[in-house]
Amino acid sequence: MRATDLPTLDRRWAVVPPVHRFTAMASRISVQLPTSSPDPAGACSEVEEIFSDVERRCSRFDPDSDLSRLNRHPGEWVVVSATCFEAVHEAFLAHRATGGRFDPRVLTSLLAIGYNRSFAFTHKPERTDPVTVDLSATATAASGWAPDFDPDGSAIRLGSHPIDLGGIGKGFALRRARQALVRRRAAESDWFLVEAGGDCVLGGDGPSGAGWSVGVEDPHGGADPSAVLRLSETSCATSSVRHRSWRAGDRPVHHIIDPGTGAPSRGGVLSVTVVDPDPARAEVTSKTLFLAGRSGIAAAAESVGRPAVWVDEAGVVAANSAAATVLTWRPSWP
Repeated sequence: MRATDLPTLDRRWAVVPPVHRFTAMASRISVQLPTSSPDPAGACSEVEEIFSDVERRCSRFDPDSDLSRLNRHPGEWVVVSATCFEAVHEAFLAHRATGGRFDPRVLTSLLAIGYNRSFAFTHKPERTDPVTVDLSATATAASGWAPDFDPDGSAIRLGSHPIDLGGIGKGFALRRARQALVRRRAAESDWFLVEAGGDCVLGGDGPSGAGWSVGVEDPHGGADPSAVLRLSETSCATSSVRHRSWRAGDRPVHHIIDPGTGAPSRGGVLSVTVVDPDPARAEVTSKTLFLAGRSGIAAAAESVGRPAVWVDEAGVVAANSAAATVLTWRPSWP
């Protein structure tokens, strides 16, 4: 997903020059602010520190992170930072709100298919031997997740399964970044953009004053977008297998695990984009809609009431009725 301030689709993808770029959570992050905004350098530094803090506390790839300590002792009380406590609690609330369709206890499955280290979009993990683990044994949907939380002591007891915060961690960081930039702007109409690996928070109506044009990336790898959305003062997130897919031996796999089977989802959907004021909720909703598969996603997308656009394995682009208010360009649909 890419955001521009252009009122119509521009195939050259001219983008407002970013004020600041950095890398966190294996994603390229860009922060864009008007030069007239108060202390743009300080604002960009605060956003970078937010992402650094969430990654430092909540990465399963850092053995010293709070999350790693939790995962090593899932059945015990572990004292964690406020950041990790809030992130895990947010994941629990999302699990409960989705009836278990969002479930961070998929870590065992991710490790079994070779996702045992962080990797950038351009580098894939590799597991040369075929997956011999019975992934159905890692399914979690049959049992509810009920971690224990002690807010006074900032302690958590996960239960019997380690967890991966994955995309919700990025959505959580984007939420905090948005809150920081809203606090800093001089007027409600001031614009800002934070883009993190394709997920975005969009403040105001963009530099043009006509809204942000956001291109939904083609999950088949094409240079042109699958659709373009016009958004203002909101967030959007995409769950896609374009970048996080690889081979485990002779088996194609990806990172979106169905908690009901313990295996990568095979429902015929390649990407789902959701628009929501809250980036963490947008991330969760895009994942659960992806898991609904081609046969169930239309009904599921209507039920969430937020704009959603999806692309299936055949290249068909579809959307729910709520997306009609934000779609500004789309291919010819069947």
